[in-house]
Amino acid sequence: MRPLNDVLAVILGGGRGTRLYPLTKMRSKPAVPIAGKYRLIDIPISNCINSGILRVHVLTQFNSVSLHRHIAETYKFDAFHTGWVQILAAEQTMESAAWYQGTADAVRKQLTEIRAAGAEHVLILAGDHLYRMDYAAMIAFHQAKGADITVAVQPVLRSEASRFGLLKRNGEGRIVDFVEKPKDPAAQDRMVSRDDPERPFLGSMGIYVFRTEVLLDLLTAHPDQDDFGTDVIPGALAGRPVYGYDFEGYWEDIGTIRSFYDANLQLTKPNAPFNFYDTRAPIYTHSRFLPGSIVTESHLTDVLFTEGCVACRAEIRNAIIGLRSQIGEGARIVDSIVMGADVYEKVRAEVPMGIGPDCHIEGAILDKNVRLGRGVQIRPFPRGTELDAGHFVVQDGIVVIPKGTTLPAGTCIGPE
Repeated sequence: MRPLNDVLAVILGGGRGTRLYPLTKMRSKPAVPIAGKYRLIDIPISNCINSGILRVHVLTQFNSVSLHRHIAETYKFDAFHTGWVQILAAEQTMESAAWYQGTADAVRKQLTEIRAAGAEHVLILAGDHLYRMDYAAMIAFHQAKGADITVAVQPVLRSEASRFGLLKRNGEGRIVDFVEKPKDPAAQDRMVSRDDPERPFLGSMGIYVFRTEVLLDLLTAHPDQDDFGTDVIPGALAGRPVYGYDFEGYWEDIGTIRSFYDANLQLTKPNAPFNFYDTRAPIYTHSRFLPGSIVTESHLTDVLFTEGCVACRAEIRNAIIGLRSQIGEGARIVDSIVMGADVYEKVRAEVPMGIGPDCHIEGAILDKNVRLGRGVQIRPFPRGTELDAGHFVVQDGIVVIPKGTTLPAGTCIGPE
């Protein structure tokens, strides 16, 4: 892949991630682990590298320490490459003491760095989506159309219309109308653009290509416009050529606990909609040099096991088992995500890190470094249940054990 030296990628990683709480209690959304060993930020950065885009800015703000550490430890180009992955943290300046107020405002506050890159085009990306995309094809479309702005689009289910920016195009593919996340059914009906009763809408994927001079002009001329979907894109339609680029591959917005849970567990199947095993466009992450996992006298069905784990006489079904997971004898794990541990314990604690003997875990997400004593029972709640008990949180019926939590032996969590 030839480098696209005229393109700068900007990944937005500064949101609070409130809908992914408590996974975002101690980390930013792009730093949330996925598939047992990766972070969400690895997806757009890997897509950039595989597309030949080797200059990448990552804009950060909330709970960003672990994200900064991961990027610094992972994405190091050698002396023979001109590329880089740079972190641009929110900061107070002489011009502004405010935090990022939205997606467009975050980019506006970094225009000095964007100008300095000298790129002809700027590719704006989100840091919390799961997909594999050749951005070079989208940029070629953008250039062929002579577009000022190009928006990546996909068909949207009627039931999910309120989650996306909906748009309509003319016969040439130019966007003529755009409404961000309409809640009103009448407003949604006005945006129907496909002869498909199940997926009648076209939705924005939150992926944009701007001609750099257009981006600079729009963000400086309209300092009150803080969001791309709500303000910038709709405002640009009247006077500028804005086109929609069709993306036909798998794409998932990992914006909620439910979408995170479902997307992960799909990865346990051999025909998973997202393929981490594609050697033509690999997903990169931090190299940890861990030993292989040891699994003895256990029964496994549809399990994604990562490196450095130990399981003994366990039953595990439809589950993700993350790095360095320790699973005690007689444990049963079903329909669950176990994120594993950041380190191996050097001194064994009263409740060791990992899942203790005879635990039963079902319909749950265990964040990193949790400690479950002997016989802990966790069962899912009815779908739609929302509950914050401190040592556990229920989102849409899924039990989430926050990072570093200890559950003593015999703890029971589940509906009465």
